[in-house]
Amino acid sequence: MIKLCDINPSATAKLPPAFTDKSGIGVHYVDAFIKPMNAALPDGTRVACKRRGLKVTLKVGLTKKGDGLMRRLQVSRDPVIMLQACLAEAATAAGVQLQVTEQEILIAP
Repeated sequence: MIKLCDINPSATAKLPPAFTDKSGIGVHYVDAFIKPMNAALPDGTRVACKRRGLKVTLKVGLTKKGDGLMRRLQVSRDPVIMLQACLAEAATAAGVQLQVTEQEILIAP
């Protein structure tokens, strides 16, 4: 596993109810969490992660791409748990392994 990025510590401040969010899925938290994931690996491979509505797209290099959905009813109402499941789904669809620890995000392309 290769370190992709550190987790943004200020992302947790954007969780509801402390931060006003009308979406029901914590879009401000999700955007703050995935922003550092737009980086390059040490070998030069670009990793991009973006949210569009309920869909999160993970791209690794030029050929690996996967989507995950923020499923509030099937997974959980908690945005943290929902995002973890969404990122796992996107990574599986892209054919990579993604591991989120307390401090950093690791990837195995």
